Amino acid sequence: MSTCAVLSFRLGGTDGVSIVADTWIAALHRIGFKVRTVAGEGNVDVVLPDLAIGRWPDGAAGLHGPQAASDAAIDHLATQVREALDGVDLVVVENLGSIPMNLPAALAVARARKGLPTIWHHHDPAWQRDRYSDVTELPPQESTPSGQWRHVTINELTCQQFADRGFDATTIYNGFDVHTPLGDRGRERARLGFAEDELVMVHPVRAIERKNVPRALDIAERLGATYWITGPAEEGYGEILDHLLTNARVRGIKVVHEPSASLPDMYAASDVVVFPSAWEGFGNPPIDAAIHRRPAIVGDYPVAMELRSLGFQWFDADDLEGINAWIRNPDLALLDHNRAVVESSLSLEVMQSALRNLLDEAGWSP
Repeated sequence: MSTCAVLSFRLGGTDGVSIVADTWIAALHRIGFKVRTVAGEGNVDVVLPDLAIGRWPDGAAGLHGPQAASDAAIDHLATQVREALDGVDLVVVENLGSIPMNLPAALAVARARKGLPTIWHHHDPAWQRDRYSDVTELPPQESTPSGQWRHVTINELTCQQFADRGFDATTIYNGFDVHTPLGDRGRERARLGFAEDELVMVHPVRAIERKNVPRALDIAERLGATYWITGPAEEGYGEILDHLLTNARVRGIKVVHEPSASLPDMYAASDVVVFPSAWEGFGNPPIDAAIHRRPAIVGDYPVAMELRSLGFQWFDADDLEGINAWIRNPDLALLDHNRAVVESSLSLEVMQSALRNLLDEAGWSP
């Protein structure tokens, strides 16, 4: 049996990259691969701590910092990567070669995979973040004429940006399980102390700046809804989040900052999904909301406009009249429509078919 390794900073968690990686792992199993997981942290087969986010000095800026990793240190990690991937036929690198949250690790993986079958799966490349605008080392450029690397983006916007920079890339949209069971609304609402008639607006994100928590709180206030944010603060956002949530409570907004018991329970317990992000490489929550038959309020980040073109009917974050009217008189046809869009364009089956086509083209299918 052919073996494929999936490698990243971290795997098996609740962050977007880990969730998408899980769907690829399941698809690779169905296609016929044995799968090995390798990451800096997480519930994986092989842990290489030097792959983790922030592992190296000045981890956010990578080699641009005053304590940049030495070439010898990168070579040493490349050797560790080769050992971890011994006997592997194909490697999928999940975002580690896209965003410089551990640039020395990305360079080490590129060295270890020189001339070998590798899919670089890109969620949010460096140039899409202002803080990484000076990074030029990513994505890795294949240094041999063997043509053994493939670059895959999760949206057409990024695919065109790759082309503008001289890279051939293929878009494979994220895939979603449309057969997932519905959650237990009563149990989850009782666990969190929500009243039966309480309007609950869930913001299912990690709390970081680009998720636009202030806008979400403003929407909750205008709707008279409880604001439920499920993810932890990351990227130094903890103090800001505490300040925002404290001020919101002073203004009379009921705030709940707790993880959900499960993804299905989270959507079952909520009434509205809010997602006013300033930027996303994709944005899974509005898609999950469609699967779980919940209306979504979505910001106008560029990829959201691309997803809207598939046919989604989401409420605009700057115009709340529509969602207020819907709450007063729910139109279930809208929920049916959005779910049908997922089934036709973004299901796991559609994603797996696109991945198999890529593998067939490259000659890498088991």
